[in-house]
Amino acid sequence: MLFRTWEALPATGPVAGVTPVDGHWVVAEHALVRQVLADPDTYRPDNALDAATPIPVAAMRVLNRHGFRLPATLANNGTPSHPGLRAVVAEALHPDRVEAQRPWLTGVVRRRVIRLARAVRAGDVVDLHAEISRDLPLLVLGRLVALPEEDIALVKRFSAAALELFWAPLHPDRQLELAELVGEFHARLRRFVRTAPGLVGQLREYAAGAGLGEDEVVGVLFFLLVAGQETTSQFLTLLLHRLISEPSVLAGVTCGNTDIADVVEEGLRLEPPIVTWRRVTAREVDLGGTRLPRGASVVLWLAAAGRDPDVVAEPDRYVPGQSGARRHLAFGAGAHRCLGAQLSRVEASVVVAELSALLRRCQVIKAPWSPDNLSFRMPDALLVAAAS
Repeated sequence: MLFRTWEALPATGPVAGVTPVDGHWVVAEHALVRQVLADPDTYRPDNALDAATPIPVAAMRVLNRHGFRLPATLANNGTPSHPGLRAVVAEALHPDRVEAQRPWLTGVVRRRVIRLARAVRAGDVVDLHAEISRDLPLLVLGRLVALPEEDIALVKRFSAAALELFWAPLHPDRQLELAELVGEFHARLRRFVRTAPGLVGQLREYAAGAGLGEDEVVGVLFFLLVAGQETTSQFLTLLLHRLISEPSVLAGVTCGNTDIADVVEEGLRLEPPIVTWRRVTAREVDLGGTRLPRGASVVLWLAAAGRDPDVVAEPDRYVPGQSGARRHLAFGAGAHRCLGAQLSRVEASVVVAELSALLRRCQVIKAPWSPDNLSFRMPDALLVAAAS
């Protein structure tokens, strides 16, 4: 269940209370999930990036050979360095800078949609994941952080490997293979951060003044290049798949009767790409009537929290604008709330606006499939063709 929680969502809302599952404590109620996220002193973020399958000695040797280190920087940082590092990244992803990308992004998506529409009219099967979702978020992030275009394909390969190495159930042979991939790219990142401009240069300057080192700069970029684009890439594919099965929503968008922002928020509530996230208790604590020991692994079921009937009246239906829909926790909450939330929203709103008319004429040939993973959905494809 832990590694396929998107398939375990209850049909009538989230499970109640705090449930022990395979050595973890799963929290599904919206109020309890938010309570944990809002209290980083009691529920520490230290284990957020711990490997779900402990990395064996052989794979650790591979990572060490490449100089791989993952210090506390963003998602796993409960130290005093977190606010400063977060502020530097937040400036790079400021809503004004993100919004300034909308015209360029709209042009990119529109050209792709024109090409896809021709293919669909010709009777071809097209892959919306490969053609729309897979690289688009990284292209946008690359513009914001001054990532060279030639590194785009390399980052995609690396980020998928990182999500698998740290969050999937794995055989030791696969861990060795992934450790080589992740280690190689980490070493490349280390060389990149020594001279790169933009956000990386600002991080270098901040780290020098704050008594931090190169490891912290590399760690920030490591996490940003994984979480800052893979999550949105996955969300776009999941959203497009869901919308094809929601003809009334698509009709409202194309006719201008439905707010696209509401469509995106309802998609985030129902199809969040990060289905769970972790915390560890700093002390013995009572959570929702359950006594948790110090050091307990707490798995926050974000996807279930979004379907809590205490928050939304119709938790399982796609109803853009319904009361409580924007209270979802797809981006987390509190001191570690996702810095890329606005970036994800802008990208999704552009994609929905440009693709809604085409989606109305399509049927799904192959739905997205996601491999086992504790926290991330990693859809492989979304094949569509003209509706019969």
